[in-house]
Amino acid sequence: MNNENTLGRINVLPLGRKKFSAENNSHKVDRDNSLPEILFITSFPPRECGIATYSQDLIKALKNKFSYSFKISICPLESDSEKYMYQEPIKYVLNADISDDFIKLAKSINNDDNIKMVMIQHEFGLLKKAFYFEHFLKLLNKPAVIAFHTVLPRPNEALRTSVKNIVNFCESVIVMTHISAGILTTDYEVTDDKITIIPHGTHLVPHSDKDFLKAKYHVSGRRVLSTFGLLSSGKSIETTLEAMTEIIKDNDDVLFLVIGKTHPSVAKEEGEKYRNFLENKVESLQLQNNVRFINHYLALPELLDYLQLTDIYLFTSKDPHQAVSGTFSYAISCGCPIISTPIPHAREVLKNGAGIIVDFENSGQLSTAVINLLGDETLLKEISSNGLHSMAHTAWENAAIAHALLFENISEGKIHLNYKIPAINLDHVKKLTTHFGMIQFSIINQPDISSGYTLDDNARALVAMCQHYELTHDAEDLKYIEIYLNFIRYCLQEDGSFLNYVDEDGVFTQQNYETNLADSNGRAIWALGYLISMSESLPQEMVFEVGKTIDSTLANLLEIHSTRAMAFIIKGLYYRNSVQHSVQDMLLITRLSNRLVQMYKHEAEPEWSWFESYLTYGNSILPEAMLCAWLATGEPIYQQIAKTAFDFLLSKIFTEKSIKVISNQGWLHKGEEENRVKIGGEQPIDITYTILALNKFYAVFKDESYKNKSKIAFDWFLGNNHLHQIIYNPCTGGCYDGLEESYINLNQGAESTVSYLMARLTLEKASRSNQKLEKPEKLYLKFNRQSHLV
Repeated sequence: MNNENTLGRINVLPLGRKKFSAENNSHKVDRDNSLPEILFITSFPPRECGIATYSQDLIKALKNKFSYSFKISICPLESDSEKYMYQEPIKYVLNADISDDFIKLAKSINNDDNIKMVMIQHEFGLLKKAFYFEHFLKLLNKPAVIAFHTVLPRPNEALRTSVKNIVNFCESVIVMTHISAGILTTDYEVTDDKITIIPHGTHLVPHSDKDFLKAKYHVSGRRVLSTFGLLSSGKSIETTLEAMTEIIKDNDDVLFLVIGKTHPSVAKEEGEKYRNFLENKVESLQLQNNVRFINHYLALPELLDYLQLTDIYLFTSKDPHQAVSGTFSYAISCGCPIISTPIPHAREVLKNGAGIIVDFENSGQLSTAVINLLGDETLLKEISSNGLHSMAHTAWENAAIAHALLFENISEGKIHLNYKIPAINLDHVKKLTTHFGMIQFSIINQPDISSGYTLDDNARALVAMCQHYELTHDAEDLKYIEIYLNFIRYCLQEDGSFLNYVDEDGVFTQQNYETNLADSNGRAIWALGYLISMSESLPQEMVFEVGKTIDSTLANLLEIHSTRAMAFIIKGLYYRNSVQHSVQDMLLITRLSNRLVQMYKHEAEPEWSWFESYLTYGNSILPEAMLCAWLATGEPIYQQIAKTAFDFLLSKIFTEKSIKVISNQGWLHKGEEENRVKIGGEQPIDITYTILALNKFYAVFKDESYKNKSKIAFDWFLGNNHLHQIIYNPCTGGCYDGLEESYINLNQGAESTVSYLMARLTLEKASRSNQKLEKPEKLYLKFNRQSHLV
């Protein structure tokens, strides 16, 4: 039990109880103390209940994404019979059985200038004495947000009055489903403007190989049904046991896993009575070979492993008023096809083919549903995919964003959101890379080798890996640089042009002869030139061979007239020219740049400072290329057009706090700005091109607005977009393929993943620009143009 202080039962832990990490230095403490503070009042681990783990996960996600925006402190709920020792630093402890505790806590919060807001996780079983709690809220002079984990329909007058009082004392109410929101409005007369719907959070998972996980947990060769959570009779596990007798008649390889220990409150009241009942039922139905109890607490990684190896997840709660289930949410986010009873959460989430609903305590319906699914692999995959997409927006990272936006809105200027930039992660880039090159597409985060390879992706990957090597000098990067470089050389034809599309067997596809490949050729020159610009730290034989490759293409470059292809070529030759001055390169830069100048002069008007009569894809590379041309040649008109055009573009895609690049669902035409597609169709690559250009323009002009916009643009990946959802997946290191009007494309292909990495590395280099970096000793490694990484 915690030591009491002068606040009576409201406890403050002594500083010595706090666990400091390596990051807990004086600078961090000063920064934390200067941040606005949000106090969470909630049950909290080691208390074993769903709200405790929910709060722990939410707080962790908020800290991971917004640690530079606000500070979170914790006030766990206890009772006379339940007291705990906490592993994490806490500020107060509230005994919900003592009236004076509520009064003292309210006074302490009111007197604490650092606390700007209170966040309360509400459950009737935790705050049984409603009058104490209502009085606490009445005394509180800080804004309060309350999350209702249960919303009971058709309340009696006492309950209705109590809930209405609670709501009236709070600035906002959070519920987790639209059904709960509807009950609040119809049965409790809560106005819509006071309700915010934030679904129960779910964990991002790597979607590991199912067979590998089954072997790891000794269930190989079995088709696994599972359910998990703290065990109580309300879960109606017996419904599944009765269904198992039919299921195993033609599916004797099925194994049903019952995962989780008995709920502590149930164990305290009745011991293991319910578990013993289930075990006896297993024996009487002769299901010993098909049912396994995992009767202990599973750490989160192990739990997520079990869910990922599950073939069908069963949710059989018999409580029709259970508003939401964390276990249910976690299972769907792990890709489990779901069969569930019709609790409100299930009815809301499992529509449109995302799962199957069966009646409460109906073992016949359950067995039929399981048997049908086990016999239809296509349907299993379809339900799994639909479920993943239906739950994508519920990732804890997105829940954190939704909460933070609410906090910012309620704070009236006291809280300003600053998205924390994730660590650099190459996992998915390396996962997409074979000995031959970078695979084009992924299904979710699993590389789809049948999609083959492209020059485009491998050229971008070469730039990204060169960026990473420039920052880290990690020798392993050279292996990947060599792979991507070898692929580019593989695509080089005898006439000095490049093909783009290669199938999984290394064969050039028909698509090469049906598609304009100018942009692909331009990207190749950009990548090769960027590599040469790093010649001081790369193997000299590699640099020499790359130079020969560019030289073999020069005769064809003036035959390319695609606007963006010319821009890529200018960038590539500029990078090479920065370390290897060439008269021929300078002439090419000048001739291609002059073409862009003529295009600009032809189209530009007072209200339209652009090279074409429309804004399409990859717009930022055009002014960036003109700026590179000026840096290479010193021609003033290049600089003038570069800045004028870039500022014009920025005016079309930035607001004060966000970016929306031109949609691939509709270009922005001159004179038709009002008809622009407003929402959806945004691609990570366009965000990245914008960040690359902003970085270059800031380096030249030292205009802070460019630097600020670069951070705003990067925040698009982190959730500052119209859906307020993450585009970058920090679990896999992959980036989702696109932001649509109402959903995120969850596939994490090469283009999006490498685009994110280029943007992240650009920000990293900029952040280190004022630091003196030691240059590595020059590497003279033998470069073998035919070698591959095995």
